[in-house]
Amino acid sequence: MIYEICVILIVIGSVILIISENRKPYISLLWVLLVILLPGVGIFFYFLLGKDYRSRRIITPDELARLDNLRNISVGDAIAQHAPTDKYEKLASMMRRANDSPLFVGNEVRIFTDFTPMFQTMLDDIEKAEHFVHIQFYIVENDEVGRQFSDLLIRKAQQGVDVRLMFDSWANLFVRSEYYDHMRNGGVKVQSFQKLIPSMFTRDVNCRTHRKIVVIDGHTGYTGGMNIARRYRDGINDGAWRDTHIRIFGPSVSQLEVSILADWRFCTKELLDEPRFFPIVRPGADAVAQIVTSGPMDEWNTVMQGMVQIIAQSRRYLYLQTPYFIPTQPILLALRNAALAGVDVRLMLPAVADRSRLTLAASKSYFRDLMPAGVKIYLYNKGFLHAKTIVCDDDFVTIGSTNLDPRSLEQNFEVNAFLYNESLAIRQREIFLDDIHECTLVDPVLWQQRSRIEKFTQSVARIFTPIL
Repeated sequence: MIYEICVILIVIGSVILIISENRKPYISLLWVLLVILLPGVGIFFYFLLGKDYRSRRIITPDELARLDNLRNISVGDAIAQHAPTDKYEKLASMMRRANDSPLFVGNEVRIFTDFTPMFQTMLDDIEKAEHFVHIQFYIVENDEVGRQFSDLLIRKAQQGVDVRLMFDSWANLFVRSEYYDHMRNGGVKVQSFQKLIPSMFTRDVNCRTHRKIVVIDGHTGYTGGMNIARRYRDGINDGAWRDTHIRIFGPSVSQLEVSILADWRFCTKELLDEPRFFPIVRPGADAVAQIVTSGPMDEWNTVMQGMVQIIAQSRRYLYLQTPYFIPTQPILLALRNAALAGVDVRLMLPAVADRSRLTLAASKSYFRDLMPAGVKIYLYNKGFLHAKTIVCDDDFVTIGSTNLDPRSLEQNFEVNAFLYNESLAIRQREIFLDDIHECTLVDPVLWQQRSRIEKFTQSVARIFTPIL
């Protein structure tokens, strides 16, 4: 009798906790039903995977303010008070308030669509480093690409350069620890983002860094969709790996440094609030940039909110590339509204999956939501499309690590560069239009004629989208 009473009290307490978090009603209802119908399993998985992170912080406000102050000193008058045009003033203002992401003027930005030139340029920049190199990748594998990378990091560390590397522990689960230990023994400060064993038994198991950031001496940075692994160079499934990455030289690199030092603080409890990591950087080119981060411990889903704002205010065209398309409701509604308003909306996805076919099937289930509104959908056939880009109206482009799926938009730690620049936008538009030559345009009529089994399979896959 006492056991039954304890179980009932625990269930009631868990239900009250779930409801009090004020999350999306269908998510709360799902967890409430699971806890009531399967108390043991439901409560275990709720506290393991389901609890809201947003009461936690990756870094305290005071600590972040110290990093921000160092950033502000280093860039001086490179922080702009207004967007380049009135069109993007609300977007820029929202990012400043929600993410403490200033607008930086005077950046030089180069777009890469192939791993080999990006990797070689990055290695060349690291080779020139004199003071520090701070690196964060989702994947750093022990193959010939990864070993070329690690050998350089070790050599720079032995030359007296302060080298730090973070990687996601779960994404590199099958990489032998000797690979990372070799770098540690060579003087590289290596840190996994969440330890495997502790996080396996806590809610942190679902707390993953998907960011790709490199900062070299505080003035040169990299971010985008590419990781350190052979498949980014050689492709998969007998096809090319099509990705997008950027190199930034200028004041906005200081914000990449704030992000990576905040993550280092979260992982190691060590706050590197030293002026040497924020050297004086003055404007030198014409690109205006905002570095925007998001994560499960942030108050706002800033990258997603920024994307919704971009989609909503597009006027002529909107071209999107993403490897996984499982949109949140705000993204889906914004895309449909833009197309219905007469904007030329085009979405490009891979024709084949790199991992789960369930994810690709779930993505295809959303085609029927978009095509009637006028969205054109292209399937990339040359290989696997891993780029995460949005470009609109020849005046704005965002490139980063964020996929258009719930994991990226709501759960992962992500980073995107929001770039307000005509030449970069035109360059990204040209890249998109070139990629179209390797695509098949989905015909709405033929799509409706696909088999009932295929339709049902996609509908079933869609049910699992919250966990894909």
